[in-house]
Amino acid sequence: MFMQFHDNERDPQSKENVFIEKLTALPYPDGYRIFVEIQMTPFEECPNLLLTVHDDHDRLVSELDVFEVASDVIDFTLHLRDVDDPTGVYSLTVELFYESKNPPQDHRIVGFSVNGVNLESEEQ
Repeated sequence: MFMQFHDNERDPQSKENVFIEKLTALPYPDGYRIFVEIQMTPFEECPNLLLTVHDDHDRLVSELDVFEVASDVIDFTLHLRDVDDPTGVYSLTVELFYESKNPPQDHRIVGFSVNGVNLESEEQ
């Protein structure tokens, strides 16, 4: 049985041609949860992702491992951990990898602020 996990507009690519195309991080009104959307190149083989959020003191406040992503556009809700007051500036890093994440095949960083203006993503 054939299952298609990508859109019909673009052809799926071999794993060496899969990259993160777009990354969005938007805080929910409570400030403790972050909506994350990731768009990748359509793929033939499912990649893995590592998502990490650091505060402005470079302290890890959220982390998520996703193995064998099934769709080229996915979204998550991340929770900021061990944060008394979420107000501040954060960075979300997403690493895309297959066999090894050292080094990742691709990565993208986006800055965001809670109770402030969202920052633009940086291509790496």
